[in-house]
Amino acid sequence: MSRVQLALRVGDLPKSIEFYSTLFDTEPAKRRPGYANFAITEPPLKLVLLEGEPGQSTVLDHLGVEVESTEQVDQATTRLTGEGLRTLVENGTTCCYARQDKVWVHGPGGEPWEVYTVTGDSTTFGADAATTDTCCA
Repeated sequence: MSRVQLALRVGDLPKSIEFYSTLFDTEPAKRRPGYANFAITEPPLKLVLLEGEPGQSTVLDHLGVEVESTEQVDQATTRLTGEGLRTLVENGTTCCYARQDKVWVHGPGGEPWEVYTVTGDSTTFGADAATTDTCCA
């Protein structure tokens, strides 16, 4: 099963978790410092909340398509590159408290999209444990 991912940078993470728990009638699938994600069944959606600056308005951080396997990421890379899009492949990366294989492209407005699969869990947010803004860039 594939599902669309929407990652939002929010100014009040606890209130946002409460709001989206109510909206989608489900609790987060994963909570870590400055981070929460929801694996919503209906509609199929991975909602990611990233802690921003206190009081800031919610903004789009990035978009994605979660797929089931590295093979599907590789197929997306081949297809997107074949269509002339500039791709950035990140295999075996740590992002959002998970090990992932992914490919990035940018839409015409600069919006970042990733096609990714989760290959394992991680205790750190990004590849550099000392930094919290190193993934999903």
